[in-house]
Amino acid sequence: MPKLADSHVHLDDARFDDDRRAILERARAAGVDVLVVPGTEAASWPRIRALCTPGSGQFPAYGMHPMFMANHRPEDLDQLSHWLATQHPVAVGEIGLDFYLPDHDAQAQRDLFRQQLALAREFDLPVILHARAALDEVTAALRKTGGLRGVVHSFSGSQEQAEQLWKLGFHLGIGGPVTYERAQRLRRIVSNMPIEYLLLESDAPDQPGAAHRGERNEPSYLPDVLNCIAGLRNQDPQELAAATSANVARLFGISTQVSHA
Repeated sequence: MPKLADSHVHLDDARFDDDRRAILERARAAGVDVLVVPGTEAASWPRIRALCTPGSGQFPAYGMHPMFMANHRPEDLDQLSHWLATQHPVAVGEIGLDFYLPDHDAQAQRDLFRQQLALAREFDLPVILHARAALDEVTAALRKTGGLRGVVHSFSGSQEQAEQLWKLGFHLGIGGPVTYERAQRLRRIVSNMPIEYLLLESDAPDQPGAAHRGERNEPSYLPDVLNCIAGLRNQDPQELAAATSANVARLFGISTQVSHA
């Protein structure tokens, strides 16, 4: 069974509260040994820290998500700086811009995003990026800030936008959406993209693949993503699993050999 790294899973989400242990057991049984768990707001950080204990195979990231602007307080940025300095996260995230939702405050999002990018550069950490209806602006901010690395999670842009990100050294996080036959543009990009920029992700409990349409997503479904992409690339799934797991280890500075203590 291929060993897989899930580069984006919201393991702290309340939808997992009733069966989180079973979810993790199913993930391990499916070969998903490494899980990167991004934060969305300050209230989520202690939950993530408790889940990501040494040897567990779960690795924390802390950040302030643009969809939760109403929950963020000015003092949270100072708190984030403290957490980055003291809690040993593997990334700053999930951060970014979301101009899709109605009544969004674009300027407030931009200000928060810029400040979090500066923290990532200060602490030399990769960023986990959310970019919905805002990918060009997110890319421009990365270019302007400079000295950054990371992943655009749930990438859904064009070939040209993907190439701009690769030029900056950024990865694409690919999950359940690629398993839908209607996702032709995404499938074309994934079929031919440089393997060194590809990360697999579940985004659980959201974005289930075609085989689990309408269900709560979970990391144990990640092999569906692996097998779909392997088919699109005409590549051996074991080789693809090894390459994408190595990409996760390299980007986030973690070992994919864990004890699950």
